[in-house]
Amino acid sequence: MAIRVSVQAATEDECVEGLAQLVDAGFQPVMMPRYMTDGRWMARAVPTAKAPAGDGRGPVTSG
Repeated sequence: MAIRVSVQAATEDECVEGLAQLVDAGFQPVMMPRYMTDGRWMARAVPTAKAPAGDGRGPVTSG
C-alpha cells in the first residue's frame, strides 16, 4: 500500500508549517516545500515504518 499525503498552501511559510505538523504526527517528508507553476506551494510526506512492539505476536494472555 502506498500512502502519501500532501500539503497545499498559498505561501511557503504555510507549507512549511503544514509539513512540520505532519512530521510531528509521525510522517516523513519525501518532497520539501516547492513552488508549483499554478501559483501554490506543495509538500509531500509518507508514514514512517514502525517496528511491531515485542515479537509482533500481540499481547500475551494466560489461559
